[in-house]
Amino acid sequence: MRWYNKTSDIATAVAPDLKYLGMMLPCTPLHHLLLRETGRPLVMTSGNLSEEPIAKDNDEALVRLKDIADYFVLHNRGIYARYDDSVFMVAENRPVALRRARGYAPYPIHLPFNSKQILACGAELKNTFCLTRDNHAFVSQHIGDMENEETLEHFETTVELYQKLFRIKPEVIACDLHPEYLPSKYAACLAAEQKLPLIPVQHHHAHIVSCMAENAVSAPVIGVAFDGVGYGTDGAIWGGEFFIADWHGFQRVGQFEYVPMPGGAAAIKKPYRMALGYLYSLLGNNFSLDGLPFVNLNPTEVAVIKQQIQKRINCPETSSVGRLFDAAAALAGLSSEVSYEAQAAIALEMSAPDRFMQSSNYNYPYSFAGQDGTTIVKLAELFAALAADVRQNTAVSKISLKLHRTIASITVDMCGKIAQNTGIKQVALSGGVFQNRLLLKLTSSALKQAGFQVFTHHLVPCNDGGLSLGQAVIANFIKE
Repeated sequence: MRWYNKTSDIATAVAPDLKYLGMMLPCTPLHHLLLRETGRPLVMTSGNLSEEPIAKDNDEALVRLKDIADYFVLHNRGIYARYDDSVFMVAENRPVALRRARGYAPYPIHLPFNSKQILACGAELKNTFCLTRDNHAFVSQHIGDMENEETLEHFETTVELYQKLFRIKPEVIACDLHPEYLPSKYAACLAAEQKLPLIPVQHHHAHIVSCMAENAVSAPVIGVAFDGVGYGTDGAIWGGEFFIADWHGFQRVGQFEYVPMPGGAAAIKKPYRMALGYLYSLLGNNFSLDGLPFVNLNPTEVAVIKQQIQKRINCPETSSVGRLFDAAAALAGLSSEVSYEAQAAIALEMSAPDRFMQSSNYNYPYSFAGQDGTTIVKLAELFAALAADVRQNTAVSKISLKLHRTIASITVDMCGKIAQNTGIKQVALSGGVFQNRLLLKLTSSALKQAGFQVFTHHLVPCNDGGLSLGQAVIANFIKE
């Protein structure tokens, strides 16, 4: 259900600056009884501290959560496995998984082929793993971000549980191409210990194949993978990619222009750094910040960032559309620093008007250039025009809509070029950026109008929570 905080009776602090509120459906009669007896709204969330797995036992909950919970409802029935709440949104008039857990996992995804017995270990963020046998893929519940020992233990315990439940003994192990991800390290150790083949899978190829698999598509598609972070085959951070892809492999035929991320991960938490990365790398180190929100930044920090960009010191290159949205949000004055993932990009999406002319020509300029057989989306004109809009005090709603339209237009133009060269008219959209309802709607609609058949996610998340499914399918068809 959609609410507008400016007219809703629900306090704006529940979902500040957002147009949407989540609705929690009762998964046990206990929820109904609690609400009936209290007669007032309750604030509820999963029983865990940030970045940690949810508490499973009464004593564990009383100790770990004593500083954040006012009341505890305890039970004499033990919890056998940790399951978070599932999260779905409605897009294009159907439910779309954002987090697949309670009520859905481990119900299998049906594969259009008989698979080897494979363990795919997923990505580091929003981790799930996947086990396959016959024509079934058992995608685990949401494990979480694999950044600490507690979550790794939860991952290992759940892998063992699934293997016993479904009588699967892996013949092959798949993992993300990034060698430093905890699931990749786990996979490498397990493969060495059990003398099994290890298949590292490129992050965005796995995204596209996960979308193909749940839609039972085997023929080559144009894969459009937009997300925040993914390790590329050239060592750069990918996230704005156009592939010709199938279950067996991929060819990267297009990408958004590489830009530096000043400070690496710091640029994700401080989107103004990302904005400066775009402006200075695309428009020159002498680009003036006059009239932009950055005039209030610490001049010393700006000078250091300029030096980083100029000398490429701690400035990994990225093609990420997620980072592009972050930079645009900071440039528009919406979010200089973030407290949760994608906060800046979400603020930009929420700023777009709710009603607009779908067909009007309302884009920022951009261009394409060829490089080593790959088409590059050039972004200098886009960011120059965006900065000009900000200086002219253009409404943020107009800036947001123009940018969303532009990304959709780039996608259609790029797919048109690829289709002209290959004859492929099927497009798979994947990656966490497509959780953006407006971008998904604009892109899908424009592609369909251009004569493409469009495949999107609904059974598994388009974010990294669906990645393990793609890894498993690719590993099944890779020749060892």
